[in-house]
Amino acid sequence: MDAGRDTRTSGRLVWASADALESLGEPPDGLELEPIPDDPGAAERLGEVQFVVMPSRTPSGDPTGVFAGLWDRMPSLRYVQVLSAGVDWIVRDVPPGVGLCSARGAHDVPVSEWVLAAVLAGLKRVGRFCDEMREGNWAPEDLPELCGANVVLLGYGSIGRAVERLLEPFGPRSISRIARHARAGVDTLDTLGDALPLADVVIVLLPLTDETRGIVDAGFLASMRPGALLVNAARGGLVDSEALSEALHSGRISAVLDVTDPEPLPSDDPLWHAPGLLITPHVAGASARLMERVMSLVRAQLERFARDEPLLNVVREGY
Repeated sequence: MDAGRDTRTSGRLVWASADALESLGEPPDGLELEPIPDDPGAAERLGEVQFVVMPSRTPSGDPTGVFAGLWDRMPSLRYVQVLSAGVDWIVRDVPPGVGLCSARGAHDVPVSEWVLAAVLAGLKRVGRFCDEMREGNWAPEDLPELCGANVVLLGYGSIGRAVERLLEPFGPRSISRIARHARAGVDTLDTLGDALPLADVVIVLLPLTDETRGIVDAGFLASMRPGALLVNAARGGLVDSEALSEALHSGRISAVLDVTDPEPLPSDDPLWHAPGLLITPHVAGASARLMERVMSLVRAQLERFARDEPLLNVVREGY
């Protein structure tokens, strides 16, 4: 789509960021695409909007702020589509009766690749060896193997399945799947007490909800076997940072985190100096091809909406 080109047609109104409109191209028949105004509250057509594609970022850093206090002034709104796999940051804002859709599936490749890299880096002590290298120290040690390890996947959606596919060729002894809802081959959170003491690697992929906030607490960490590795690629709020810092300083476990609470992690936070910890700055889902996948999903969603077909990834049961 050429910058500045008028995309209006006689159809149902969809708002999206200017960047998204560039990627989406021509609107499906029956839809009218417009960029989200700089001041949506002052827009004459606010009450006509039926579909909003939320921006991934804004100058303030908070995409929810774009529509703060405006949802009740959008009586025609039917769907809100986000570009993230998680919806914890917006689920409470979307009004009842409005469908909220995630970008589940679009992030599977980069996040699962990060998890695999994190598991191998954690087991092979890459963070420690980088520190030793900078000090000019030659400090070898025997290292754990992923082959023969017991792995717990805590959270088993599309990313969990993608992670499992990448782990399997390395020959782990077992991969236990634990999630909020039981289904074939997947246990509930009630089984954590049995799984954690046996796990060599625990990979956290849960959504952040009232039920899961702080689930990785002192009791959880104390249940992990000595020498186990914790990997968090989900949300920082799932982990009690103080309890994790204490567990790391005790030397019982090691960890690799892509997410923290808060973010960015303050420069004086004790986690920066915790032994056995490797931190990346919430980049697991970041890749050069991510937006291509996300926009392909959004385009499919708009086509479904134009045809009055059910949308994909609709968040249900309060997330």
